[in-house]
Amino acid sequence: MSHPHPELGPPPALPEGGLRVTPLGGLGEIGRNMTVFEYGGRLLVVDCGVLFPEEEQPGVDLILPDFTSVRDRLDDIDGIVLTHGHEDHIGGVPYLLREKPDIPLIGSKLTLALIEAKLQEHRIRPYTLEVAEGHRERVGPFDCEFVAVNHSIPDALAVAIRTPAGMVVHTGDFKMDQLPLDRRLTDLPAFARLGEEGIDLLLSDSTNAEVPGFTPHERDISQVLRQVFAGAQKRIIVASFASHVHRIQQILDAAHEYGRRVAFVGRSMVRNMGIARDLGYLRVPAGLVVDVKALDDLPDDEVVLVCTGSQGEPMAALSRMANRDHQIRIVPGDTVILASSLIPGNENAVYRVINGLTRWGANVVHKGNAKVHVSGHASAGELLYFYNICRPRNLMPVHGEWRHLRANAELGALTGVPKDHIVIAEDGVVVDLVDGRAKIVGKVQAGYVYVDGLSVGDVTETSLKDRRILGEEGIISVFVVVDSSTGKITGGPHIQSRGSGIDDSDFESVLPKIDEALAKAAQDGVSEPHQLQQLIRRAVGRWVSDNYRRRPMILPVVVEV
Repeated sequence: MSHPHPELGPPPALPEGGLRVTPLGGLGEIGRNMTVFEYGGRLLVVDCGVLFPEEEQPGVDLILPDFTSVRDRLDDIDGIVLTHGHEDHIGGVPYLLREKPDIPLIGSKLTLALIEAKLQEHRIRPYTLEVAEGHRERVGPFDCEFVAVNHSIPDALAVAIRTPAGMVVHTGDFKMDQLPLDRRLTDLPAFARLGEEGIDLLLSDSTNAEVPGFTPHERDISQVLRQVFAGAQKRIIVASFASHVHRIQQILDAAHEYGRRVAFVGRSMVRNMGIARDLGYLRVPAGLVVDVKALDDLPDDEVVLVCTGSQGEPMAALSRMANRDHQIRIVPGDTVILASSLIPGNENAVYRVINGLTRWGANVVHKGNAKVHVSGHASAGELLYFYNICRPRNLMPVHGEWRHLRANAELGALTGVPKDHIVIAEDGVVVDLVDGRAKIVGKVQAGYVYVDGLSVGDVTETSLKDRRILGEEGIISVFVVVDSSTGKITGGPHIQSRGSGIDDSDFESVLPKIDEALAKAAQDGVSEPHQLQQLIRRAVGRWVSDNYRRRPMILPVVVEV
C-alpha cells in the first residue's frame, strides 16, 4: 500500500494521456468531500461539501475545502458532479460558485433541487444538468455514467468516469440495503458490468469499513419508532438531519398511525422537507403536517415536532431547547428522539444536549439506548462483496478518518487487490493514473478554510488559538501613558481583567514590577511603544504564571504623550 509522506512536494506536470486525482477534502475526516479529476488540461469536480466545526474551533460556522489549487483554473472546470444532497457533499458549492457562477452542476433531481434552494439564498442562479441512474453524459473529455446507490437520502448516485487513461469509479456515499424504503437498490448488476469492462481505479466510501457484517435495514427503525410513539405521554420532539428524507418519512408514518400532527421546526428542515414533498420523495397524508403555530391548539399527546440539532450544534433548535433559549419549552413527560448518527468529534456536544433535555424532565431516546438510527454507509461485509463484484485494478479509499481509510484498504487487499495497487492518500495528496497504475506524485495546498459569519478565509489558526485562550483563560488589559521624550510613566498602569479568575484588587502587587520594567527601559533608552508593550506583557505574564499557574491573553496598550 502506498501512502503519503510529509516531504511530498508540488506534483510534476501530468504526463500526456494520464489522469490526475486530487482530493481536497474528505480524506482523514468525515465531511468536506471534494475531489478534482484532471485529463488533457480539463477538470471535473466531484462533490464540494462542508465540515462542521468542533469545540476547538470557536466561532466558526463552517469549514470549506481549500480552493487554492484550482482558483487559477476555474475556466478549466467542465462541471461539478454532485453524488447526493447531504451538506458534507454540497454545502461548499455556493462558495465555489461565488468565484465562478457559471460552472455547470450535474446531479439527480432531488440533489439539484436542494442545492438550487441553497444557492437562492446566495443569489446565485446555477447552470444545471439533471441526470439519473443509467444516464451517460459527456462532460468535456470526461465520459460520465451514473449508477444508482442506496444511502440515507434519496437519489444518491455513484459515477463512472471514462477517459483514455482508464475508467475511474467514485462510489459517493453508499450502502447495500436490500429493503430500502423507496425500493431503489444499489445497482449491483451495473457495478458488475463496469467490473467486467475493467475499473482502473475505484474510489470507495470508507466510513463503516471498521464495522463488521452488514449495515441494518433502514426500515428496521419503524418498529422501534412505533414503540416510542405508543408509550409517549406528551409531545414527541424528533431531531434529525434536515436532509434525511427516509428517516422523516418513518416519523411521519408513525405520527399518522398514532393520530398525531407534525410540524417542522427550523428553516433548513422546513425548506428541505417542502422540496422532498413537492418532488414526490416524501409521502405526506393530507392534514398531517401543520404550521408550528397550530400546535398551540392541540393537546400535547397529539403533537410531533421535527427539528434540527441532532449533532449538538449550538444554534440549532434542539440545543436551544436544552438551554431554555427557544420558544418551545421542554416540560416533564416530553419525549425527545435523536434519530441520527453521532459524528466523530461531536460526542461532548451531543451528550451536553441530552443532559440539558433530561434536566427539564424529557425522556431522551437516542442511538445509545434504542435502535433509532441505522447508518447510511456500507459495513465491512458489504464492502467485501462490492470489491469482489467490481474487481478494481487500483483502489483508493475515500470518505473517512485515517482508521477508516486503512480498514477499507485492508478489505480491498483481502479480496485480491495487490497491496502496491492500493493508495492511501489524504487531503491535497495528488494521485496520477498512468499506464494502469495509480501512484502518489505530490501534494497541493488543502488546509481548512473557515467561514465565520460573512467572512470566508479571514479566520486563521492563529485567530482560533487566540479565541481558545480567551475562552479558557480570559484576558488582562494593561493601559500605560508614557512621556515620549523620557520614557517615564505619566499615567497608569491601569489593569482590567475579564474571565481570568483574578480579582482586580490583586493586581496591586504587579504594578511595581511594571514600573521597574519600564524604568529600566527608560535607562536603556528604549522608548518605542511596541517594545514597551512586550516588556509589560512579559512582566505581567510571569507574575500571573508564578502566582496563579494561568496563561490568559495579555493586552498591553502604551500611549505616548
